[in-house]
Amino acid sequence: MSKGVQVIQSWFSQKGWKVFEWQKRTRKAVLENRSGLLNAPTGSGKTMALFLPVLVRWIDGNPGNWQALKKNGLQLLWVTPLRALAKNLEKAMQQAVDEIGLPWEVQRRTGDVSSVIKQKQKKEMPEVLIITPESLHVLLAQKNYPARFKNLQTVVVDEWHELIGSKRGTQTELAISRLRGLNPELQTWGISATIGNLEEAFDVLLGSQAPNDAVIIKSGVKKKIEVHSVLPDDVEKFPWSGHLGINLLPKILPILDKSGSTLIFTNTRAQSEIWFQQLLEVKPGLAGTIALHHGSLDSNIRNWVEESLHSGLLKTVVCTSSLDLGVDFTPVDTVIQIGSPKGVARFIQRAGRSGHQPGSVSTIWFVPTHALELIEAAALKDAVKLGQVEARIPVLKPVDVLIQYLVTLAVSEGFSPNEIYDEVKQTFAYQTLHEDEWNWILEFIKNGGRSLTRYDEYSKVEVDENGLWKVFNLKIARRHRMSIGTIASDSMLRVKFLKGGTLGRVEEWFLSQLNIGDSFWFAGRNLELVKIKDMTAYVRRTAGKSSKVPSYMGGRMSLSSNMSHLLREKLQAAIDGDYESIDLKTIKPILDIQKERSLLPGRDQFLIEKSWSKEGCHLFFFPFEGRYVHEGMSALIAHRISKMVPITFSIAMNDYGFELLSDRDIPITDALKNNLFSKENLVRDIMGSLNDTELAKRRFREISQIAGLVFPGFPGNQKAGKHLQMSSGLFFDVFMEYEPDHLLIQQAFEEVLQYQLDEARLRQALARIGTQEIVLKEIDRFSPFAFPIFVDRLRERMSSEKLIDRVMKMQKKLEAD
Repeated sequence: MSKGVQVIQSWFSQKGWKVFEWQKRTRKAVLENRSGLLNAPTGSGKTMALFLPVLVRWIDGNPGNWQALKKNGLQLLWVTPLRALAKNLEKAMQQAVDEIGLPWEVQRRTGDVSSVIKQKQKKEMPEVLIITPESLHVLLAQKNYPARFKNLQTVVVDEWHELIGSKRGTQTELAISRLRGLNPELQTWGISATIGNLEEAFDVLLGSQAPNDAVIIKSGVKKKIEVHSVLPDDVEKFPWSGHLGINLLPKILPILDKSGSTLIFTNTRAQSEIWFQQLLEVKPGLAGTIALHHGSLDSNIRNWVEESLHSGLLKTVVCTSSLDLGVDFTPVDTVIQIGSPKGVARFIQRAGRSGHQPGSVSTIWFVPTHALELIEAAALKDAVKLGQVEARIPVLKPVDVLIQYLVTLAVSEGFSPNEIYDEVKQTFAYQTLHEDEWNWILEFIKNGGRSLTRYDEYSKVEVDENGLWKVFNLKIARRHRMSIGTIASDSMLRVKFLKGGTLGRVEEWFLSQLNIGDSFWFAGRNLELVKIKDMTAYVRRTAGKSSKVPSYMGGRMSLSSNMSHLLREKLQAAIDGDYESIDLKTIKPILDIQKERSLLPGRDQFLIEKSWSKEGCHLFFFPFEGRYVHEGMSALIAHRISKMVPITFSIAMNDYGFELLSDRDIPITDALKNNLFSKENLVRDIMGSLNDTELAKRRFREISQIAGLVFPGFPGNQKAGKHLQMSSGLFFDVFMEYEPDHLLIQQAFEEVLQYQLDEARLRQALARIGTQEIVLKEIDRFSPFAFPIFVDRLRERMSSEKLIDRVMKMQKKLEAD
């Protein structure tokens, strides 16, 4: 047994911990200098499994003086997706090295770290640096960055499953390719929870030149998760979304009373504000022990909430995905999920916030926001039992991210195109990058490409006498460093008390709907808007009730493909008379009415319902594929029918189906004979069915920011959203007219298909429908499946109070025989 292993095992014994077999396998692989991917569930000890072997290697390499060696330069770089996670890791790792007696420093480098610490890091790096992908690129944008990484031995990417499906994952791939360029022997590890494409996640992390001895280590630990449902006493026969959750609030209070501490997860920031408000209203005694946590709140508020939860000061926190990831909340006993999380992985991740330590049981309660979500509850319970988790699809060849990366290298030390091209080609994302595409990108950063050659501000990069591509203009360099990152959201305004602190940020489009003097609910407080000045909304507290809660453009979630499949299987179970699940049993009255008035579609059937009302002819389609797929499919079907006869439609959708409404008879029978669901000419028809140029223009706004065409402004002086939209829109129009083969324009159209309309899933759904029996049911009244889609369309044009009145009247009418 080596000296390092002895030291660590002695420390483990003092803590009363045991080393698991999979942790030993991980340690062996790290000490053999192999790279790989560690697959282990939340709260199983996966952080220490990779952190401690790095310490063992150091002690073994310096057996006589390991306790005396200080200021050894950066040895371990730990990349994490969340700032909150970085803070927690810093504390845990520093505590470990201090208790072991190793004079190492653990620091973090994220947006909320003080400039004093960042300046110190410039002069001397700690042995362990915890960093986000954005901050890692900021380091690469600094002069003399290779010297900071010269001692680096190991990079660990934590929560890799969270990064892989986004441009932040691509950012991480590019940063690692540069670090490998500096040190070809660099050891690279990822930590991932279970995902449906673990092998692909491994390939993406290590790139096309992965070492032959790289390994995937699976812990084999099956996290024990207890899933319970909060069930309504009475089930509405014609359910609709959004109102049932709050009605179940009295049933949640006993769960809060029994638990030491509870996280209540909602799917959107607006929903979290509403639940926080309602809980305090129903039980004022919670004041002082309940708090709110979401991404738009000021970081000081979020930090206080996290620390208070750790210390036990808080008993309940209402939160969003801001607390999804591995922040070590050992005090949390119970998790409550409000509404369907729309994906198995997200549900398991959230469940794992409770019982967040090896061997503990995680407990999660599912609270439906409408009765049909209980089908999803039943499906989730099966998925948790069987470990059926979604794949995370990697992003391929995003040109905007590569442009930003090359300018990052150009503002620091400069780069040699041949050297960087070879490095970039070794990443998974850019392995198919062609030389002509590379040359186009180089031309773009050098002179703005064909369309912008005359404008000096887009000639960012120059070639020096040594052939290195560099940015010499200080203003361009400063702007670029301020813009590094791939997270682009709608313009945010700071919300600040007239006298006092900042509460957080709200999207500009929401505040633009308010008048001065209007009140709204934010950060758990009722606020009155006093004035808006310099991208800041000044507010004061106000008494009385407010009906307006900020909602956010990024808040919409859609059913995953995995959940869609599981949901259809649960419907088949109901058809087969298998009501073993308490969730299915609870909604049996709804399913019985659906069966009686229309059809409960089995796995080999596709249901279309046709009915009439004062509004006209309604067609309801039920693919059960999620909102994003339905958005594309509904437009496609409407387009194909309108090519047969001149007809216009109103379209509505939810995760289970979509509605086409017209003031005249819709010739669905003829359309079905005409191959309505054909995959032929899919892209042509779908682009013809939508204003694809307008959709691409919207995507281009984010792309133009990432690629550095549009500068959002310096901190405290950001540009208004409408100005950004106008700027990016102008570029879009110019490129469309004069350079239609522009790579960023092509990317915008590809992203519309890939992300907004989920073309791959749409194609799969059409293929499945092609194998099913299509059942057209003509019904005289809306079915329980159709009713919530109809209500969602009403919601867009009615106030909440009017909507509830209308819905209740309709429910009574529909329930009457």
